Amino acid sequence: MNLRERISEDLKAAMKSGDRIRLETLRTMRAVLLEKEIEKRGAGPGMTAEDEVSTLVSAAKKRKESIDLFTQGGRPELARQEEQELAIIQEYLPRQLSAEEVADVVREAISQTGAAGPADFPRVMPLVMKQVKGKADGKMVQELVKKALGAG
Repeated sequence: MNLRERISEDLKAAMKSGDRIRLETLRTMRAVLLEKEIEKRGAGPGMTAEDEVSTLVSAAKKRKESIDLFTQGGRPELARQEEQELAIIQEYLPRQLSAEEVADVVREAISQTGAAGPADFPRVMPLVMKQVKGKADGKMVQELVKKALGAG
């Protein structure tokens, strides 16, 4: 069962259970995936599993940004709703790597590239992101790479 099928099945279950936030979040996720599929129709093989994951990673990132903005703006009720939506989206994403696991990937990338300092950041960061795509937050990866290269 692919991701869209799983979301559709869970959507039916949310309708039956009356879980409003889950229902709305799943509808939004389904719509975002459908938009991406339509966008990809004319360009090659169509929607891949990687495209689905990257689309949901983007949706999760938007929720995280909204949580920060609502918290800063003194709107805890809206921040709580975004947190609930984020938790639902994360159920459909691959297991997220811990900071230690990402740090291991960073060390490996630094040894592969022979990076020695902050100037090598542009060589290391793409290599790390390629390996952890969809499994780690980009901000965390960036901070760990900078720290490992002595820039942070």
